[in-house]
Amino acid sequence: MAPDPALPSHRLLKLATIGTLAGIFSGLFGVGGGTIIVPLLIFWFAYGERLATGTSLAAIVLIGLLGALAQGGIYGNVHFLTGLWLSIPAVAGVVAGTAIQQRIPQRAISLLFAALLVAIAIELIFF
Repeated sequence: MAPDPALPSHRLLKLATIGTLAGIFSGLFGVGGGTIIVPLLIFWFAYGERLATGTSLAAIVLIGLLGALAQGGIYGNVHFLTGLWLSIPAVAGVVAGTAIQQRIPQRAISLLFAALLVAIAIELIFF
């Protein structure tokens, strides 16, 4: 499903809400794309999982960059060399993950994503 290029004000307000929540969660916990942007694009905009994921990845480029600069430059909370070393295999991972995602049904993606969120919630609550 392709998004409508003409965005009425209520849709812009929802997008602003999603972006704000993603930014807050990214700054607080280092997450925001998969836990905030993807579910809300699916819920509020009826995006398919693939479109929501791709849109989220595009948004988190800037969110991640600015978050890392603020955490590192202002608060000294970033080890940039470790971040670089993490990003090298992550590039291969995102290429592989995207290829896998395109080959499995969207319903399976939804169920896997829901299971991941539940597992994370259980981990955070009990461990």
